[in-house]
Amino acid sequence: MAGRVSQGDIEELKERADIVEIVGGYVSLKPASSGSFKGLCPFHDEKSPSFNVRANPAFYHCFGCGVGGDVYKFIQEIESVSFSDAVQRLADKVGYQLKFEEGSDEGSTRSRLLALNKFAADYYQEQLQSAEGQTAQDFLVSRGFALSSFAAFGIGYALKGWQNLIDAATSAGYQMQELVAAGLAMESEKGGYDRFRGRVLWPIRDANSQVLGFGARKLYEDDQGPKYLNTPETPVYHKSSVLYGLDLARKAIVKSRQIVVVEGYTDVMACHLAGVETAVATCGTAFGEEHIRIINRLLGQSSDPAEVIFTFDPDAAGEKAALRVYGDSSKFNALTFVASGSDGLDPADLRQKMGDGAISKMLGSKKPLFEFVIRHRISQFSLGDLDSRVAAARAAAPVLAEITDTALKTGYIKALADWVSLDSLEVEQMVRAGVNRQVQQRVEPMRQTGGMAPEVVTPQSRMERQILEVLVQAPGAFSSDQLRRMLASGFSVSQYHRILEVASSNSAHLCDDSFVNLLATQVLPVDVEVIRALALANLPVADEQALTKYAAGVVKAAMLNTLAREKADLMAASRRIDSTASPEQLAQVQQELVALESERRELMK
Repeated sequence: MAGRVSQGDIEELKERADIVEIVGGYVSLKPASSGSFKGLCPFHDEKSPSFNVRANPAFYHCFGCGVGGDVYKFIQEIESVSFSDAVQRLADKVGYQLKFEEGSDEGSTRSRLLALNKFAADYYQEQLQSAEGQTAQDFLVSRGFALSSFAAFGIGYALKGWQNLIDAATSAGYQMQELVAAGLAMESEKGGYDRFRGRVLWPIRDANSQVLGFGARKLYEDDQGPKYLNTPETPVYHKSSVLYGLDLARKAIVKSRQIVVVEGYTDVMACHLAGVETAVATCGTAFGEEHIRIINRLLGQSSDPAEVIFTFDPDAAGEKAALRVYGDSSKFNALTFVASGSDGLDPADLRQKMGDGAISKMLGSKKPLFEFVIRHRISQFSLGDLDSRVAAARAAAPVLAEITDTALKTGYIKALADWVSLDSLEVEQMVRAGVNRQVQQRVEPMRQTGGMAPEVVTPQSRMERQILEVLVQAPGAFSSDQLRRMLASGFSVSQYHRILEVASSNSAHLCDDSFVNLLATQVLPVDVEVIRALALANLPVADEQALTKYAAGVVKAAMLNTLAREKADLMAASRRIDSTASPEQLAQVQQELVALESERRELMK
């Protein structure tokens, strides 16, 4: 049982970790303003970046979906792990040695399973070189893969015996229950047996090259199992959020802003060996939304369009897969294409029969996913008579209606008209009808249920938020007296006023680096998210010098606003004073008004 990490280590590790670097391992970040970075949110689908990260204070926040927190919270959310596992994972990334309380130095369950998977991967690689492993080598060579390529992909072999891995792992200090939890062994009345036996194996690694699980192909005729057998769902392996080959392809994907999605392990190998280093594959599951999120995080946001190329077979199964992806095509932060090998060959077979150049040629002949789907829909009709051609156009029109690019939509309308031999104006009318139906479907729920009234933003509330953004990001720009006077004048937004009240009560710490963290611990729970949003707001500055200048301008505007309110209060007070009964009191108010005007003129210089 793992011990609890000491609180001191948790705080020390958090201080050492660079949240921008950690988040940047999952999200493509670009500088936004002084000390702030921006990218596409990994927690919801978006086309324009609203996800912000700031190193000091160390926060992340998405203005699109509202998620936010510190570096531990990010790892918990992105990896779907507990807090203790997030601490362990961060320690692994930073290279920090954790100390555990209650006399235990054992790591988390996740850390143990990852270490066990690494042990198994090394063990399987060793067995590939054994006499029995020659069968696996011969199989791979027969598919056109040289012996020298095996190591790059970590290929291994599982011996035929029932407990070979179990014996090796338990001798190395691992427990049987850990082997079962990692999906490497199966329980039985006789003590358990290896899950993978007599198979060639590919380790499935994450972007950080940690082994999460395995994919295994059978080699022998007497093997009654499935052709491919993968690791089941485990605490570290979730097939819906894993892409095989991502560890090898990640840098090339980010650099080229292109990703090639193939269907199998040998297809990934073939592409990489042929020079297409952006190839990945799903692991025994259909391409889904979590895969789209992973790809969007890697591709990031740029004026240059990124490309996602799917290598579906030109058969019924391939068309069905393409149609599934088409349903999610609008969620990609990229243009989507389909490429098919000649004679229906997958990349591995294509390379084996026609050489490395055939893969590049296949990708070069890619077709836009929209065109692939449109052609598939009209192929269901004979097109031999007018009724058939009209029916084909109506079947394809909804696809065109979903294209948001006006120029692209116009081009496809003309192309579809040519393909079905109809007038382009008739096809355009069909597409418009499809657009109108989509709009009606979107607004109907609003008509039925109504909607939440939008938040009213006034010039005053906008100024108050601007003041708090500077107060959180550059608190040293304000003095204690300025905060006191602003608080006395009051903010129009009650939530902003509460935050200002906490800031004023802690004004002695305005120059401390931990000021924003102090605020976050003292405000009401409902205000914590606002603190994070303020800390990550993009200010119109490029460096510290510009931040200082900008902050001074905001403080000046804040004080001018405060002076105006103080003046209004004094003018109201003077009107309430009986000048005959209280001449001294009236004189005092007039002196204060003169002092306020003098202060205002000084600020305006």
